[in-house]
Amino acid sequence: MVLNFSNFFGSKNKNSKMSDFQDLEHLDGVAISVISAKLYNPPRDDLVLFYFRNGANFASVYTQSSIVSENIKWNKNINSKKIKALLINTRNANAFTGKKGYQGLEEIAYELSSQLTLLTLKQKSDDEKPEEVKPKEILFGCTGTIGETFPTSKIKNCILDLIEKIKYIQNKYIWAKAALGMMTTDLVPKLAMEECKIGNTSVKIYGVAKGSGMIYPNMATTLGYVFTDAKISSKVLKKLLRKNIDTTFNAISCDGDTSTNDMVSIFATGAANNTMVNNINDERVHEFEKKFHSVLLNLAKRVTADGEGSSKFITINVSGARNEKDAKKIAFSIANSPLVKTAFAGEDPNYGRIIAAIGKSEILINLSRLNISMGPYKIIEKGELSNNYNENEVKNFMKNEKIDLIIELKMGSKSFTAYTMDLTKKYIEINADYRS
Repeated sequence: MVLNFSNFFGSKNKNSKMSDFQDLEHLDGVAISVISAKLYNPPRDDLVLFYFRNGANFASVYTQSSIVSENIKWNKNINSKKIKALLINTRNANAFTGKKGYQGLEEIAYELSSQLTLLTLKQKSDDEKPEEVKPKEILFGCTGTIGETFPTSKIKNCILDLIEKIKYIQNKYIWAKAALGMMTTDLVPKLAMEECKIGNTSVKIYGVAKGSGMIYPNMATTLGYVFTDAKISSKVLKKLLRKNIDTTFNAISCDGDTSTNDMVSIFATGAANNTMVNNINDERVHEFEKKFHSVLLNLAKRVTADGEGSSKFITINVSGARNEKDAKKIAFSIANSPLVKTAFAGEDPNYGRIIAAIGKSEILINLSRLNISMGPYKIIEKGELSNNYNENEVKNFMKNEKIDLIIELKMGSKSFTAYTMDLTKKYIEINADYRS
């Protein structure tokens, strides 16, 4: 597949669901390689390697589905202090593949670790002690069709080519190439970046993700990877990730289905050489956390906006709840309602469907306090149709690609914001033909 980067850089592409594409340049401590293992026909990039020559501290969260892919099982068995590589394949989820799927990962890990160790030996100077890359210092990300035999031989036979094409000096093209290589039914790559300081040291935070369908949170959702040159302990990374996942990747839904392969990870190379952050309460980490949250939310929104067949990006803000749990339940009751989603697709201001979705959440509300607005337009005030409601105005507003739905409960001080998409005929076509 020929990659036309003009679709993603320079002027905005009006036909693209993603604008304001961010340029990810070099990040110390990370090397990238992207190739085709011929998992698709016709061939396209489908194998992505992130290599951390000096290792990286890391943290991950995974799907809470009771059926998980073999790579998730592998990753959960990792107890190494640092990670040396992350290998991602598309086209095949390696889920419901049993022992052979897991054994395939073992074979690939041993081959990759062996070849990376040889590479390390070549790159070390005479006075440096070469470091062995161990199989259990490798994480896997798999995405694609569930239940198909894992293509172990195809991937294993490409390892040497993958390593030979490692790029130590990155630019926006190699990062975009990596994001493209992770895609399945996605239409656009997802990238985000932020910069900040830890003390007096400038640090970078880069992120890539994939996801378009089977998107609904239960710990992680989709595949998302964040990379930073900051020096932060794995213990702190884990706390930061768990703290910020709920309002980012756990706040989105495309179709209400949770994948067997969901994972979000962060890797810290330490190459910025700031004084190590070992405590989540360290005041130096506050700015970093804000920027980290921004990267996660940016990626999560891009996943939602690129939902299969979507024509609308919908933000649902529920405020005035007794607790965040209630607000979240109402928000997702609306976000996952096929009736609500199809109404948005048809640009039909059928507020009755929104009210029904609030009711089916089983959260007790005081109807006389309920307000519902769409963008600047009041629809429901104090539990009744607003005197100023104009259906044509709301209908015209729903022609926008970005729509805000505001639910005010006025029963407490807690809130939650969910992000979703509409449900179109195109979504049905994509999933009806997914394996055809």
